[in-house]
Amino acid sequence: MNIENSRDYYGRVLAGSGDLRTDACCTLDAPPPALRQALTHVHEEVRNRYYGCGLVAPDAIRDLRILDLGCGSGQDAYVLAQLVGEQGAVVGVDATPEQLAVAGRHLDWHRARFGYARSNVSFLPGDIEQLHRLPLEPGSFDLIVSNCVINLVADKGAVFAAARQLLRPGGELYFSDVYCDRRVPAALRRDPVLHGECLAGALYWNDFLHLARQAGFADPRLVSDRPLAINDDALAAKTGALRFFSATWRLFRLDDLEPACEDYGQAVRYRGTIPGAPDLFRLDKHHAIETGRVFPVCGNTWRMLADTRFRPHFEFLGDFARHLGIFAGCGTALPFDGPRGEGAAPSSSCC
Repeated sequence: MNIENSRDYYGRVLAGSGDLRTDACCTLDAPPPALRQALTHVHEEVRNRYYGCGLVAPDAIRDLRILDLGCGSGQDAYVLAQLVGEQGAVVGVDATPEQLAVAGRHLDWHRARFGYARSNVSFLPGDIEQLHRLPLEPGSFDLIVSNCVINLVADKGAVFAAARQLLRPGGELYFSDVYCDRRVPAALRRDPVLHGECLAGALYWNDFLHLARQAGFADPRLVSDRPLAINDDALAAKTGALRFFSATWRLFRLDDLEPACEDYGQAVRYRGTIPGAPDLFRLDKHHAIETGRVFPVCGNTWRMLADTRFRPHFEFLGDFARHLGIFAGCGTALPFDGPRGEGAAPSSSCC
């Protein structure tokens, strides 16, 4: 499957999100209050052409410069534009002309709705496999997001590699996508409907980890996940025993991250100062850091907090002077939860 099928499926086959045949591109969890409020300021036509699998809006993004890969009709871009504020900026890239047309014709409507003197959103036509061909400066983005799009492209490794080049040191790739518990058979990968429904291109989760590390993201962090339901009987029959998951990951551009969770006796204390997270900051699925509590961390987690935009929000205890070995429980089993919580590896206090 290639980009032409994506253009056709999202530009002509689907008239709206109600035409989807699985819940791969649907959000089940209620967004937090700030996101719910921001969504009320997004144009109705933009919302109706939304096909994402979860709003991609990490914490502490005020004044950041953000790139949205596969922005579609622009819903996430317009939500993020409010959260970064007028001094921030959001650039959306998409390959489907019909989707970009929806996003582009409401630029001024959103600028006025947000009360901005000038728009802080722009859109570019382009293939996210060919980001090097677009007028984007290397190292010019603080944050790159993507919402259920990377599975649609053939060369996913090229996307990860280009994203790392476009990020500033300490920057982050934060994205939702669809994964499988095993490699999708070749015959299914060629199915145009399964491709359009974000299933044919779903990466086997362990292949994703390999590609991310190969691109220079040494320690991918799983933020959240859920099993996907295939509501169409014909599609369910085709996929058989394959299990699909919607998952959100965060990848930091940090040069000194290690391959595993090494223990240096370090800890952090969260100050409770991130907007919208006064009591708890969730770095990833296994790091829910309560305000005021001393929280042991591995060296990689330390760097993800100390060498990124999160540094002002934490106190740091310890250093890298003494190595104490590896944190127990850093295994390689399926990281996602099943319908009743089964399937995830036991975790240590670190990872």
